[in-house]
Amino acid sequence: KNIMPKISKRAENMPASPVRKLVPYAIQAKQKGIKVYHLNIGQPDIETPDVVLNTIKNQSLRVLEYALSEGNIEYRTALKNYYHSLGFNDLNENNFIVTNGGSEALSFALASICDDGDEVIIPEPYYANYNGFTGSFNINVVAIPSDIESGFALPKIEDFEKKITDKTKAILICNPGNPTGYLYTKEELQKLSEIALKYDITIISDEVYREYVYDGENQISMLSFPEASDNVVVIDSESKRYSMCGARIGCMVSRSQKILNACLLFAQARLSPVLLGQIAATAAHNSNLDHYISSVREKYTKRRNILVKLLNEIDGVFCPTPKGAFYCAVELPVDDSEKFAQWLLESYSNNNETVMVAPMGGFYSNPELGKKQVRIAYVLKEEDLQRSAEILKDALEKYKQQFGL
Repeated sequence: KNIMPKISKRAENMPASPVRKLVPYAIQAKQKGIKVYHLNIGQPDIETPDVVLNTIKNQSLRVLEYALSEGNIEYRTALKNYYHSLGFNDLNENNFIVTNGGSEALSFALASICDDGDEVIIPEPYYANYNGFTGSFNINVVAIPSDIESGFALPKIEDFEKKITDKTKAILICNPGNPTGYLYTKEELQKLSEIALKYDITIISDEVYREYVYDGENQISMLSFPEASDNVVVIDSESKRYSMCGARIGCMVSRSQKILNACLLFAQARLSPVLLGQIAATAAHNSNLDHYISSVREKYTKRRNILVKLLNEIDGVFCPTPKGAFYCAVELPVDDSEKFAQWLLESYSNNNETVMVAPMGGFYSNPELGKKQVRIAYVLKEEDLQRSAEILKDALEKYKQQFGL
């Protein structure tokens, strides 16, 4: 008799990653000899700075020991100096808790602020893993839709107020946004700081793409509103800043001693953040890498401009111009973007090449809202993006013919 072990309801309810669940189809396509252009995932092809790689190569450590639970002092000092360079001179080393990527920082923040059954309000579409993080702690997401016509601007503040209940503990934003690339204005963020004070809730601001904003714009941090200082948690990460996603180093930043103390308990429970990642990130911050950041920003600007132009030239496609990060949300003339994304990998190729995109249903609390949308990451070089747009244009024509759209 084959007895199957039982798994938890929590595990049963964990959503699959919309970015990764099509991976088996991509593997099968590659096994058939088809080249796949990966537009589905925010893994930059940008090289990690030499100083970071050389620091790891030249380590003379004899013991890879535990780091401090809150992060080693050298790295937190480097973070303090970095935040001072952004204008936040009141922050010191103790305002930071170092984490294994921004993901762990967000998990700690949610676990510290919310109990089972509490609610977090999130403008949608939002980074799909927010569903996983909230689900792990039995926190309910209350989503407020933003629309593609406005480029996914912050919904009206009245829409937030209508959703606030005694269960509401936080509003979570991503600025600039994944998956939309939207960059919140100072006025929009000011309204959020006011609502945080009015209802005594926390604004959790995911700012991991801070450096990558375009057209001469600047990212404004939620830390810029001192009147709400006890009601703000910022999530940060080195993954995208220095193209070191695999180092798994991030942090949470707050002026609230109460939240920091609570997060430290979760940090102690998991022992420590990655030692080598901290050493590498410290080296990056302690070297002047402004030239690296500006050259990467220039690359992304060119890639964005090419991709958005080519996409909007395709019949029936609409793509607002993102102001930050390296994603665009794209409306397609299809019946179901998930079906289309799978078809691209399973049934279609153009000169033995195809593209992989992320269906946007998984970026909404109500998947129907993303049924005709995909997220495309412009993390490939310009000629690959041009070729990808060509393939997409041809694929849409073939798909419409095959399914009579």
